[in-house]
Amino acid sequence: MLATDLTVAAVVVQDGKFLIVEERASGLDVITQPGGHIETGESPEEACTREVREETGCDIAINGLLGVYLWIHPQTRQQFLRIVYVGDLLLEDPTRKLDDGIYAVHWYSKADIEHYARKLRTPVVMRCIEDYLAGRRQSESILAGAIPIQQRVADVLASASLV
Repeated sequence: MLATDLTVAAVVVQDGKFLIVEERASGLDVITQPGGHIETGESPEEACTREVREETGCDIAINGLLGVYLWIHPQTRQQFLRIVYVGDLLLEDPTRKLDDGIYAVHWYSKADIEHYARKLRTPVVMRCIEDYLAGRRQSESILAGAIPIQQRVADVLASASLV
């Protein structure tokens, strides 16, 4: 079995539009919520705010856990566990240098994202938007016993929603 790829992401909404990045991944141009991997010594929340800043130039404040999602790549069977937070925009700095691979930052409506459905990095992108709009949130207590998260992936997997 392949190792589980542990990532974080943020759903950030401003005036009814979602913060979305366009990037090159596995040779394809894709859109997704800003996010990435947790670095050693970081909490998932710290990783999320850092990744959003690096990928979009935006500073956010985490205001809750949207959910924990498991997606299994249909061809490779690689597992991706994504911890997704809801964030409030504090500051947007379009002059900040963005991470390599990120070539555009957008504020898209749900309809815009549906229009680009073929470019979604994974189905988790739309699932997070739907869960956000439906008012779904998970208690952060599901992660409380799983810190440090990198060593407790199996515990977090047990509470993940399969997408």
